[in-house]
Amino acid sequence: MERFQRSWELFKSSLAVMGQNKTLLAFPILTAILSVFLVLLFLTPVAFQRTGYGYDTAQHWKAVGNTFYNIQNDSTTTTATDGSGSYSRSSNSSFNIRGLKPMGVAYFAVIYFATMFLAMFLNVAFYHEILNALRGESVSIAAGLQFATTKWKIILLWTLFAGLVGFLIKTLEERFGAVGEWFMRLIGAVWSIACVFVIPVIVTEEETANPFIVLKKSAGILTKTWGESLIGYAGVGLGGFLIMGLSAVWLVAAISVAVLLHSLVLGIAAVAIWLVAVIVLQYLMSVASQIFRCALFLYASQGSLPAPYTHEMMSMAWKVKKS
Repeated sequence: MERFQRSWELFKSSLAVMGQNKTLLAFPILTAILSVFLVLLFLTPVAFQRTGYGYDTAQHWKAVGNTFYNIQNDSTTTTATDGSGSYSRSSNSSFNIRGLKPMGVAYFAVIYFATMFLAMFLNVAFYHEILNALRGESVSIAAGLQFATTKWKIILLWTLFAGLVGFLIKTLEERFGAVGEWFMRLIGAVWSIACVFVIPVIVTEEETANPFIVLKKSAGILTKTWGESLIGYAGVGLGGFLIMGLSAVWLVAAISVAVLLHSLVLGIAAVAIWLVAVIVLQYLMSVASQIFRCALFLYASQGSLPAPYTHEMMSMAWKVKKS
């Protein structure tokens, strides 16, 4: 019960920072919009290339697919094992990611790294403004973007480094068996944990653009603790989880009333309101978690305690390892 209470306090504190700096809420929306625009910018010329067929025909989209993939039309048989034996499955066509043509590999690699770079660039701008908000300074989208342009080199190098690591982990995970897949997922989890404070380090680091040093500093903040920071980081989610539970109770009650009154409109309205509320809550929880991550970073790396967080809140999340 005490942990839920403190988690609720953490969530409220993060919401308070949001309330005082509402501009922070615009950054994730901007990231989503620009990411979709970038993907469409790459895919639209390919999707609407001239193939000699109408855009509303299956032949056109098959020709588009053949631009990047070796799509086989002949009947193929695939054999797999489910643990109790083997089975065969036949189909008229097969679509295998390993059939990606060299041009397709290059094209999708460019899209992959371009979207990663854009997301990283905007997150650096976002975290810079979060840190400004926690220090009591003004917050603006333009200032965040302007700051991110000064970090373009490390953002680019980290994007290439992290993208390559992520690609290797995913590739090895797909090639190994069940045990190997589990092991690579464990490696991926360790990698994700080590990268928890990468963006705040990039924002505050002034001496290097080396991604290895950035990763080392991010992991170093974790290694000087007992790892309880991760529990506290999830604490913001626990506060949101409590609200989600209450909203589910409200939804059940509203649907029950609608059933008793034989009102389909009331039931649909209740579900619609609940869905909108869940989307908004998930969005607020996401921003709150980023704010709390930055607060943890300041507390652990610089020893400063940003308002409105307290030592009691941080002690739940962060315990410095004693020598």
